[in-house]
Order: sequence, then structure tokens, then C-alpha cells
Amino acid sequence: MPGLHVMSPGLKPLAEGNGKATAVTLTLCEHKGAGGLVFSPGAEASSGAHLEMEDSRISLGKLKEGSENPAFDLMEEEELPEGNDGLPEESEKEEKARCPSCWRKVMQPMGKARHFCKTHSSLLRKIFLGLLCTAYLCYFIAACCLNFQRALALVVITCIVVFFVGYDFIQKHYGAKLVRLFSPCQQCFRKSWPWLKWVFCLAVLGGLVTWLALDTAKNPEQLISFAGICVFVLVLFACSKHHGAVSWRAVFWGLGMEFVLGIFIIRTDPGFEAFQWLGSQIQYFLSYTTAGSGFVFGNKLIQEAFAFQALPIIVFFSCVMSILYYLGLMQWIILKISWLLQVTMGTTATETLSVAGNIFVGQTEAPLLIRPYLADMTYSEIHAVMTGGFSTIAGSVMGAYMSFGIDPSSLMAASVMAAPCALAMSKLVYPEVEKSKFKSKDGVIISNGGEQNILEAASNGASASVGLVANIAANLIAFLAVLEFVNAALSWLGEMVDIKGLSFQLICSYVLMPVAFLMGADWADSPVVAELLGIKIFLNEFVAYERLSMYKKNRLEGLEEWKGSQKQWISVRAEIITTFALCGFANLSSIGIMLGGLTSMVPQRKSDFASIVLRALFTGACVSILNACVAGILYVPRGEVENCVTFLSTVDFNSTSYNIYVCCRQLFANSMLSNNGTLSFTGAWAGLEANMASLTQCCGHYNHTTCPGQP
Repeated sequence: MPGLHVMSPGLKPLAEGNGKATAVTLTLCEHKGAGGLVFSPGAEASSGAHLEMEDSRISLGKLKEGSENPAFDLMEEEELPEGNDGLPEESEKEEKARCPSCWRKVMQPMGKARHFCKTHSSLLRKIFLGLLCTAYLCYFIAACCLNFQRALALVVITCIVVFFVGYDFIQKHYGAKLVRLFSPCQQCFRKSWPWLKWVFCLAVLGGLVTWLALDTAKNPEQLISFAGICVFVLVLFACSKHHGAVSWRAVFWGLGMEFVLGIFIIRTDPGFEAFQWLGSQIQYFLSYTTAGSGFVFGNKLIQEAFAFQALPIIVFFSCVMSILYYLGLMQWIILKISWLLQVTMGTTATETLSVAGNIFVGQTEAPLLIRPYLADMTYSEIHAVMTGGFSTIAGSVMGAYMSFGIDPSSLMAASVMAAPCALAMSKLVYPEVEKSKFKSKDGVIISNGGEQNILEAASNGASASVGLVANIAANLIAFLAVLEFVNAALSWLGEMVDIKGLSFQLICSYVLMPVAFLMGADWADSPVVAELLGIKIFLNEFVAYERLSMYKKNRLEGLEEWKGSQKQWISVRAEIITTFALCGFANLSSIGIMLGGLTSMVPQRKSDFASIVLRALFTGACVSILNACVAGILYVPRGEVENCVTFLSTVDFNSTSYNIYVCCRQLFANSMLSNNGTLSFTGAWAGLEANMASLTQCCGHYNHTTCPGQP
């Protein structure tokens, strides 16, 4: 068939030619059941390319060498009529060429859908987020309508998230406009700030004094804790590296934020119930550890052995934290907390971010958040990083302490309150006298881990905890063995001069007893609190919390407070104060951990780290003590029996408890035995015949002079 020849000088030759324009032949081909257009360039070629068009799609395929028409074939294929087998001369090659065409027909809808999703990804994302927010709003409204008290924690969490998300949205889209709008007010405020800040400080101070006067009228022992705060702050100021360079803004803001957090968590019912609920949920969540540890070690073993009961919790918690980091949730929370501390206290982004991270992670993990900036940080900033590590505990070991029976809400409150206090006391002890490179920065970049998916993140988190678990187990074995040896040596030395029972705990109970009393513990409980504080500082907080859990267990079981000259438990107030005082890594063994972690990141600053670490250790220990003082000021008894008369008349005396012990002691105090052996009752117990039955039951468990047969 004759073709239509077209000369196109703009086309490049398909094969080596003489440099002239290429003639393209459009040949109309007619085949049985098919029709098409064929481009035939005039230049010869040993190989060509086959170009097929199907439903507006073009595919390029190689033609075999030696074909009659080595050209680009633009073919428009049509479906053969039913029953038509095609051309007799159709080769096997042409049969195979139609298979990719069938596959493209199948994949074409998927390709179009994928192209649509890519083109409208922003719109689809907004629709998805809108549906998600609508669903959560419906759930939130339903939860609040059904039981608002039960949904109180959900309301608080939602309000916090909405506040920060809304702040980010407004800052991103309207930040510059708002700055221009309020710039006149800002200039006026700056002019008035020199005298306005003093008015603000005096108002806050006056309110604090008034509140303390009214609040401590019923509980004068709270003033002892307030005196403890003043004493320890003065001690830290006396140890300051540069007294004249102290940033009092950071100090007062840090202490103020710690106090406000304490009021919300300890004093207010919503805050207390929210943290109690959160603590119980964490305990319930950590109980899932038994599913894994029971399978590996056996249910009987995890109930009897400490290593198989508490240490697996660290593995589980570390795995969960790694997943939260992979999802970006932990970075988001840490950034928001660090932003709040930075704008109020005027600290730099790097040190603030590390201290905020210490609320959730340990002393060696938090500096990883600012690892690229450690080499350029000032001495004051490094001191703040170290102090934050020494004054808090990691979330993983917090789970282990909860398994001991330590109050979860107190542990969480101590960790949260320690962050602003650590930053404040760090700036008091080691003020900034250098020019920081990060002062003008709004923030630092937190790098995510290199995990490819959530399973890898979970696996890495579990694997990373192996070293921590082994370190804790090894330290417990070593420190308890060393403590036993030291006690044996001290006892032997004491017996040489007729001093019986000399031990490390006894020495600590005398040396640190004033510190325990200033924290707010009763004088009778101060020796035990001082003993635990000494174990924490000189040995390990893990050992100290284990001893505290033993005292708490004795109290809850309703044992006698004194067994001879040995105190078997301490009051609830002393327990809470001690929980706050022990919540920190400030012990001698942590010095090596801190130096090893930081030096591995920045080896060239090893000498700088070594010159600061002891000062940071002392500051971190004082931060925990200040936390305990705040707890001593704010603590109020909760959950105590209000009517012991009714309680003893209805309680089951088959076992004892702390409430039974308290009410029995109250009954003993209101019982009087006359000279002729007549028993009478006073106070709320007067004139009640049922008191004799209650007294008989109490005497079956506890000893008192009014009990029959007692001298």
C-alpha cells in the first residue's frame, strides 16, 4: 500500500544517517480485524522500537533485529470479534505482545486511583482528620454526658492537647499578624516592666504568706517544711559558682512552677484524682508484663523472685517508650514542656529540652536529644543537663518502683515537679556567665530513630533495656553485699568500744536526721527517713525504695508501730515525703554512669564533664530534698477513717490493717481502767456497750494496759 511521506527537518534521525532530514512515512495498514497507523522513518536501523497505544496509553517495546520495518509502530488495537482466531500468520511473538496489554487493562484503575490520591493528598488528609476529630468529639461528649467525674482525666488531657495544637496552628498561620497587632502593647509593657515586676513579685509573695498563715493554722508542722525550703535554697546559694550572676528570674519561676504543680497534684481534688487514676492505669498496664515473664520464667518463679517480678517491667516499659518515640508522641510532649520552661524561666533551648526529657527517660538517654549541640554548650548548660539527670528517674525504673508498692501518683508528681526545680537550682548553683550559642534559638531539632516500622521500634526498645536490667541486677547484688560487709565491719569496730548494733543505717539515721526533720517528717519517723535517704545517696535509690516498700507493707498489714526499740513502719506523711526525697538518680554510683554517657557522645569534653559532675550531683540531691519539702507543705491526709466507733463495730477482725490499728489505738487512748478494775470509756466512745466487744477484738491483736492480763 502506498504511504504518505512527510519531511520533517525538526526530527532527529532514528539511526546513523547522512545528517539530512528524516523522511517519516505514515502507512495506513489494514489487517483482518485490526487497523492502525505505522510511522516508517526512511533511515535504516538494525533494531527498532515498538510503540503501542491502547486507551490513550503508549508503551515502548523493542523489535527484534532483522524485522521488516524497524520503526516506531503506533498501533490502535481493536478487540477481535468473537470466534475470530486472528491472522493465520500471527506468530508466537505477537501473542506474547498482547499479554502486557491485558495486564495494563487490569492495573489501569489502580493507577488512576493512585494518581488521584497523590493529586488530592492534601484534601484527602483534611477529610480524614475531620472525620477523626468528629468521631473523637462525639466520643468525648458521650463520655462527659454519661459520667463527667469519670471523664475528668479525659477532659484535662483533651484541654492540654487542644491548647498546644491550637497554639501551634495560630502561631503558624497568624503569628506574624498577632505580633504586629500587639506590638504597641508589648512596647508599653516593656517600659513598665522594671516597676511592674516588683508589684507582681510582692503580690505573689503576699498571697503565699497569706495562704501559708491560713493553711498552717491547723497543721503547724507544715511550717517546718517551709523552713526546710528556705534553708536548702540558702545552702545552694552559698555553694554558687558565681553569686553575682544568679538569674533570680529562673530561680523564682522554677520554684513557683514546682509549687503550683504541687498544689494541683497534691491539694486539689481534680489533680489528685487525675494522677491517682493515671497511676492506677499505669499499674494496670504494667501488669501485662506477667504475660511475657510468666511464659519465659513460669508463674511460680515470678511471684517469688524479685529479679523475675520487677525487672521484666523495665523491659516492657522500655519497649513501650521506644514505640512512643517512633510515633513521635514523646518528642511532641517533651517539646511542649521544654517550650513552657523556656519562655517562663529564660533558659536556652538545649538545656531546657534535656531537663524536660528527663521526666520520661534516664540520665544517659535525655542528653541524646541534644547530642549534636553538646560540643558547643556552656559550662552552665552542661551543669543543667547533669542536674536534670540526677534529680529525676527514668520512666522504666519508675514502673519497677510501682511494682514494689510505692505510691504511683507520688512518683509521677515527683518526676514532673523535679524538672522546673532542677533547672532553677542549676542556675542558682552554676549561673550563666558565658555567651551561649543557643540563646537566640527558638528550639532545637529532635531527630527520630532510624527504625523503619513499629515492630523494629518495639524490638529495639526491648533490646536496649537488656543492658539496663543487667546493670540494675548487678548493682543490687554488689551494693547489698557491700552494705552487709560494711555493717559487719562497723559492728565489729563498735563492739571493741562496747557500742552494740553499729551499722551504716544507724550512722545515716543520726547524721541525716536534721535533714529528714526539715523535710517535714515527724521527729519519731526522722531516723528511718534519714536512714533511707543515706542508702539512696551512698548506695542506690533502688535499694532505698525496696526498704521503703517493706515499711509500707508492715503499715498496711496493721503491725505494731514499735517492736522493742525498732520502728516497724512510718506514718503516711513520712512515706509520701520519703517517696519524693528518693525520686532521683543522685547517688555516687551514678557519677560513672553520667560521665560515661556524656563522654561517649563528646569525647573532647571529658575534662569539662569531670569538673562539673560533683557539683551537679550535690544540686540534684538537693532538688529531690526540696521536692520533699514542697510535699511536706502541701500534704493533707486522705482516705482515713472518720468514725472509728462505727468502723470497729462493723469490721472483720480476722486480719489486721492500718485502719484497724489506728482505730484500736484510738480506742485504747479513750479507755480507762480504775483501781478497782472497772473499765470506762471517754470521748466518742463514752456510754457505748458495744465498746467492750471492740476492745476485746483489739486486744486480740495489740497489747495495751487496758487489755485483760496486761500489767
